[in-house]
Amino acid sequence: MNALSPQIKATTLALLVLAGILAAYSSPEIPAPSNYVTAYPAGADTLWQPPKVEDLPKNAEGGLILYGRELVAHTANYLGPKGSVKQNTNGMNCQNCHLEAGTKIMGNNYAAVFSTYPKYRTRSGSVESVVKRISDCFERSLNGVAPDSSSREMQAMIAYMKWLGHDVPKGVTPKGTGLEKLAFLDRAADPEKGRLIYQAKCQVCHGANGEGLPAPDGMAYVYPPLWGEHSYNDGAGLFRIASFAGYVKNNMPLGATYQNPQLTDEEAWDLAAFVNSRPHPHREQSGDWMDNSQKPIDAPYGPYADGFSEQQHKFGPFQPIAEARKK
Repeated sequence: MNALSPQIKATTLALLVLAGILAAYSSPEIPAPSNYVTAYPAGADTLWQPPKVEDLPKNAEGGLILYGRELVAHTANYLGPKGSVKQNTNGMNCQNCHLEAGTKIMGNNYAAVFSTYPKYRTRSGSVESVVKRISDCFERSLNGVAPDSSSREMQAMIAYMKWLGHDVPKGVTPKGTGLEKLAFLDRAADPEKGRLIYQAKCQVCHGANGEGLPAPDGMAYVYPPLWGEHSYNDGAGLFRIASFAGYVKNNMPLGATYQNPQLTDEEAWDLAAFVNSRPHPHREQSGDWMDNSQKPIDAPYGPYADGFSEQQHKFGPFQPIAEARKK
C-alpha cells in the first residue's frame, strides 16, 4: 500500500469519507457512547445532524456561509503558506481536526459552538467569544496567526458555524458533539506500543516520520502531518493525550466512525502517547491556566498544583491524580 499514488489515495479518501457520511446520517437513532454526557433537555434523544448546504439561501448571507465552509474545508488554499488571501498558517486545514468541515458525528464538530459561546474557559481564565475560539485554533492547531476579527474570512467562518448550529437551543450541547472521554488506563500510556500501532495502521497515510502527504499542487495536504514543524504546536488541544485518544478512537484510521471504531481504548491511548511524544512546534504558554488548580489532569507541562510529575501528567497513569484531586 505504500506504493499508492497521491491521486489514488485522494480518491480513496473521498470514497471513504462519503461512505462515512452516509453511514452516520442513515441511522439517526443510534445512541451516543454510554459515557457521553449530553445537555439535551429531558426526552430529547435525537442525534445531531447538520443542515443541508442545498438549503442555504441564494443571497449574500448564503454566499458568506458557503465561503466560511470553504475556508474550514480548504484553509490552506486561502490562508496557508501559499494561500491566495494571506499566508497565516502551517498548511493544515481546519477540517483536519474538525472532520468533514466540522459536521462529522464525534469528529470534533461545530454543532454546539453558537449554543455554548460565549463561555468561560479555564485555560484563559476568561469568558471567550467565538472569535477568540477560532483565533486559538489558528494560533495553536494551525501554528499560525489568526485572521483579523473584522476580516471577511473571520466573519465567514463565524457565519458558517452559526448556521451549522442554528437549530440548537442556547446552552445545549447536542448528542454526537465533541470528543469522547475514554476511561483512564490502569497504567501509563506507552509511546513504544503506540509506535507499533502507528506503523501498522497510520503511517501509510501520514508518513513514516509523521510528515503527512502533501497535495500534488503543494498548497495543502491530502493527509496532514502529525508531528514536525508543519503540525499542530504544543499549545493545541490535541497535544493533550486524553483529547487525542478520544479523537482517534472514533475517527481513525481512515474510515473509522464512533459506531465502527478500528482501535481499542488501549490502542488509542498508546497511539496518542506516541504521536505527542514526537517533536512539535513550541508555543509560549505562560498565560495558560494561571490558576494551576484548574489545569486539566493531562496538561503536558507544569507547574501543577499537586505533587505529581510532568511525566505522569503527560502520559499517566491518571487515576491517582484524579483521586488525589477529589480529596
